[in-house]
Amino acid sequence: MRAVIGRLIVAVAGALLAATAHAACTGTLYLTLDTGHMEPANEIADILAKHQVKATFFLANEKTKAGGFTLDDGQKTFWQRLTKEGHAFGSHTWDHSYFRGDIGTDKVSYIPWGKTAKDGRTLDRAGVCAELKKSENRFREMTGRGYDGLWRAPGGKTTSRVLDYAKSCGYSHVSWADAGFLGDELSSETYPNDALLKRALANLRDGDILMAHLGIWTRKEPFWPMLDPLIAGLKAKGFCFATIPERKLR
Repeated sequence: MRAVIGRLIVAVAGALLAATAHAACTGTLYLTLDTGHMEPANEIADILAKHQVKATFFLANEKTKAGGFTLDDGQKTFWQRLTKEGHAFGSHTWDHSYFRGDIGTDKVSYIPWGKTAKDGRTLDRAGVCAELKKSENRFREMTGRGYDGLWRAPGGKTTSRVLDYAKSCGYSHVSWADAGFLGDELSSETYPNDALLKRALANLRDGDILMAHLGIWTRKEPFWPMLDPLIAGLKAKGFCFATIPERKLR
């Protein structure tokens, strides 16, 4: 009985502490992370755990530096970890191609990055929904849970039709704030880490959605280690962090 009471006291104290911390926030930010080559994935998760930050992850089946894909069994333990730690999830499509425009009366153009229309596909409503759901179905196989009714188009490229189609099958699109573009895709020679960190700390405002990736192929000096001082600096300015589903409930 004493052990049960003790656990209740700890739980109540934790809830009061969390509520007090939230009340002290001067603003709330929403960190989102898209899949990438996955090399720093566990280190990024460690940074989030260190700062007790919950993020929203958008998943596509992308190639990894380990030679596999982001949604194959090689990444299963990672996604299970994030699920247990209470993060939120959404679709980033399956193939990670780009929506390039509406075609005719009921199709959208879906083309791999750097390719032309002849290398892509056209999708109707059912095709768009299947592309978004394939990622979610695979995630459910690995973790036992689905997504949170969210999606993000690769590159943030959408059309009015694809947004409508996605909404019809239960997915709301999530973009990011201008200041929330953390720049991890940019050239590290032109945009060094310290400059990107300084810019984010100076420009982010209450309600902004931040966007970065789980590994970028083209950047020589990876930006992801800057998530540690960035989160610390933003918390020092009075910001709290929440997931996109929590934002929708506010």
